[in-house]
Parts: sequence; C-alpha cells; structure tokens
Amino acid sequence: MPPTAVNSGPTPIPPVKLDFLAGLLSYLIPGLGQIKQGRVAKGLVFFVALYALFFYGWNLGQRKNVFLIDARDGSSPLARFGNDLYHRPHFVGQFFIGIAAWPAIWQYINFDEKKDEGPALGRMMRAPSSDEINRLQREESKTWDLGWVYTVIAGVLNILVIYDAIAGPAFREVMVKDESTPSPKKETATI
Repeated sequence: MPPTAVNSGPTPIPPVKLDFLAGLLSYLIPGLGQIKQGRVAKGLVFFVALYALFFYGWNLGQRKNVFLIDARDGSSPLARFGNDLYHRPHFVGQFFIGIAAWPAIWQYINFDEKKDEGPALGRMMRAPSSDEINRLQREESKTWDLGWVYTVIAGVLNILVIYDAIAGPAFREVMVKDESTPSPKKETATI
C-alpha cells in the first residue's frame, strides 16, 4: 500500500505580538510607529495626511483654535483640570495628534495672565481671551469653528493610527509547510 499523507488541518497562525513602543511613537508623531516597523509608505501617508489636516485646521482658525482654557477657579489642580476639560472638550480630541498639541499644554501649565509673560512659545496655542473668542466667532464666517473641527478629526484619526501601530498589519505573512509531498516513512512489508 502506498503511504497516505496525513492532513493535520490548517496551520495555526502565531499569536499577535503587540508593539506598544510603536504605538507610543505613532502618538508622538503620526506614522512614526509604522515607519519603525518597516511599513514606511504607510507611515508617511499617515504623517502627511494627519499633519496636513491638523495644521490646515489650525490655520483656518487663525492659529487660535488649539488651546486649553484655564479657569483658575481655586479648586484642587486635578478638579480644576477636569473642569477646564469640561469647558473645552475639543482639546481632548486635539490632544491625540501628539507633539503638535503639546504647546497648548505648555501654555496651560506655565502662562500667568497677571504677569502677561508667557513661556518661550509666545502666544502659540495660548488660550485667547473671551473677547477675542467672541470676535472670532462673530467676524470670521465660521472658518474658526471649522478649523477646530479639522484639528479634532486629525487627533481622533490618529487614535486609529496608534492602534494600527500597536496591533501591527492587518494581514500577516504566515509560514506554511507544504504538505503535498509526503515525507519518507519506513514501511513494513506484510507477507
């Protein structure tokens, strides 16, 4: 009798190894985690698309729509921060664009309105006064509002880029043994 090939079923796919360092890199700069993993074209597309969307929206808003309001209501720092985020939820989405939104955090922490001297960043991403916000909304034909929408969308899309960097590519190459040619086996002759 000729030997028959034993079909052991489909080859198991190895488990996915999560790459948290690539996720952190893609948070800092969109697409950097994919570039670290060797998926350079994909990383560059993410980088160009998300930064173009973010900075286009920032420019539409006259570079005054990415900020965090500091109410300075006298409560504990954590409660104050939560209250400030409640009054400016847009920044939660903008935060996920990474380093590009960090000047707003720097301004929030370091700017003192009483001294009117800010950190080395000048007025970049500093919270505008309520009079200036009212003027922007009244006179700028909705481009100021549209601009912050673009910046929020860029930040939220970067969450997907971060996930892609952590989980890796959707389709992975799997080494499959070719079982069509049977391995030589010792046969015993029956008489």
